[in-house]
Amino acid sequence: MLATGSRRVQNRASRALRMAAQSLRTSPSYLGAFYRRMRSKLGPAKATTATAHKLANIIYHMLQEQTPYRERGAEPSLHKDQDRPIRQ
Repeated sequence: MLATGSRRVQNRASRALRMAAQSLRTSPSYLGAFYRRMRSKLGPAKATTATAHKLANIIYHMLQEQTPYRERGAEPSLHKDQDRPIRQ
């Protein structure tokens, strides 16, 4: 039988990323909008995992390419979310 929840992890980096992901709950940033979107779809535990995974990918690419973080802003996703019910 497949597990449906998030696994418990003892990795310190994973715990730090999850704490950072949970702190984005009220953030007006793109990542905060992503967390809230995932939370409504998947629930709080899986949304935290998905956002932590996105943060890990961002950090990895920043280190690989040696570039600073560029904030995308939440505006495009907010407008897309508001236009969806109108189109439907």
